[in-house]
Amino acid sequence: MSSAPPEGKLRYRLLTGTEYRAFCEKVSQALEDGWVLYGEPRTTYDWWRGQVKVAQAVVWPGTPSRTGTLD
Repeated sequence: MSSAPPEGKLRYRLLTGTEYRAFCEKVSQALEDGWVLYGEPRTTYDWWRGQVKVAQAVVWPGTPSRTGTLD
């Protein structure tokens, strides 16, 4: 696996969505492509739109963490 993420991609990505299945597919695809989960998924409720919004951070392997070590 390359030490650099795929061309055009950043080392850190925040995947978001409002539709559960599509969001899960997006995260699953990132994992298949070599990304690693970073932290826990987050959810919030958008009262104005009546939607649950979800987010999950992923990082490319070897990305320095907040402590300066490689994840």
